[in-house]
Amino acid sequence: MNALAQLKIKIFADGADKVEMLERYRNPLIQGFTTNPTLMRKAGVTDYQAFARDILCAIPDRPISFEVFSDDFAEMRRQAHKIATWGKNVYVKIPVTNTRGESSVALVRDLAQARVKLNVTALLTLEQVREVSTALAGGPPACISVFAGRIADTGRDPVPVMAAAVELIRVSPNIELIWASPRELLNIFQADAIGCHIITATNDILKKLDLVGQDLHEYSLDTVKMFYDDALKAGYTL
Repeated sequence: MNALAQLKIKIFADGADKVEMLERYRNPLIQGFTTNPTLMRKAGVTDYQAFARDILCAIPDRPISFEVFSDDFAEMRRQAHKIATWGKNVYVKIPVTNTRGESSVALVRDLAQARVKLNVTALLTLEQVREVSTALAGGPPACISVFAGRIADTGRDPVPVMAAAVELIRVSPNIELIWASPRELLNIFQADAIGCHIITATNDILKKLDLVGQDLHEYSLDTVKMFYDDALKAGYTL
């Protein structure tokens, strides 16, 4: 397994807890951040714009993605232009469809032509990657977030899909592929091996970075000690 220092992939922290985000900001391994309305709601954020502007004051020099939250394409366009004014490091997240399954590709193309930096999100198929990358090609810096973890949730191996996605966007140097929604730390190394540009990771996964390269015999012993200590604390008897 490669050491963390040898990784070419960029690790972005995925979350909306300000304390955790600032902690990750102090870690040079973390090169960017992503958020979404679900994470914000989970973190107790009630004022979307105030939260975003506060975070951008604290983190002015690494990419941060903030998502539109309308289901109407015209309103998405308005929100996207507004969000884009919040900072030069802002990427506007646009879902690949609305809730009716209508493609957002036309909106993505219009926003890219208007020089809005985008992170098109919630993709799961190569057809979606092909359509979105065509819309983004030749525009400003952009990201395509393929939810590899959700692909894995359906019993499919995401690695071949992600490897094919890397090849699809290779002709467009302004686009970076994001391995989104990873389920375990191993995904970072899988994504790096296929040449994926970015992987997002929640705090639960990022906390495991210290385990990379740990001796397996020692880790086995730690596991045994954990079971033993928990049994003692519980006061179990037979």
